[in-house]
Amino acid sequence: MSTIGRHFLLLGRLLVLAACVFVVAPSIGQSDGLVSGGTATVVEIVDGDTLRLDDGEQVRLVGLQAPKLPLGRPNFKAWPLGNESKTALARLTLRKSLQLSFGGRKRDRHGRLLAHLHTSDGTWIQGEMLRLGWARVYTFHDNRRLVDQMLRLEQAARRAKRGIWAHAFYGLRSADNLRGDIDSFQLVEGRVRAVATVKGRTYLNFGNDWRRDFTIMVAGKDRRRFTVRRLAALEGRLVRVRGWLRWRNGPMIDVTHPEQIEVLE
Repeated sequence: MSTIGRHFLLLGRLLVLAACVFVVAPSIGQSDGLVSGGTATVVEIVDGDTLRLDDGEQVRLVGLQAPKLPLGRPNFKAWPLGNESKTALARLTLRKSLQLSFGGRKRDRHGRLLAHLHTSDGTWIQGEMLRLGWARVYTFHDNRRLVDQMLRLEQAARRAKRGIWAHAFYGLRSADNLRGDIDSFQLVEGRVRAVATVKGRTYLNFGNDWRRDFTIMVAGKDRRRFTVRRLAALEGRLVRVRGWLRWRNGPMIDVTHPEQIEVLE
């Protein structure tokens, strides 16, 4: 092989190696709209999406929902794989100095910081937890930065059945079989049968009987984040929606921002 050929072969291998490193350790920078919040060292892991820093602050990893643990709550049953998720976060962060960044509201109602976390080598902790399958994407209308990247990482882990995705508790639900999942956070797939706006609220109905079948509801105060045309265009489409499942004239998920709905076709 000529010298030029060997150089091209070496360059190709380096490019492949760089791509692999990116997949293993997702990295997000300031160019993605995050605002720096300084650095701190992790001293305690609370659960798979919450930790404590050496300055006394508690951080909720924004955009994630890991399996829940009782944490002193009476009669609370731990979700499957909660300890495994906590262990995964400890391996990534415990006793490490992390960069905090913010992409929306900075604190939740419990006073915890809502931050994205990065290690000194640029590894994005949210991305790693999703890539490894130890958390789901969980967003709010006032904290939606990097959601597209998180959804892609979650999808790859789900398809590979990594982490929680190997357990039926976290499996995708069908819109026509949800009665056993009320009062839980779910990812639900189904075809939108009809879209209607009544008294300022928009309803996406997944069955013929809106009093019994699954429905997505968008409140009037949240419709400004959608276009009416986009919501109406979902009629007949196969979608996946994520959120807390309630019983209101049948199973219902309240949707407050577009990233909660993924169009599958």
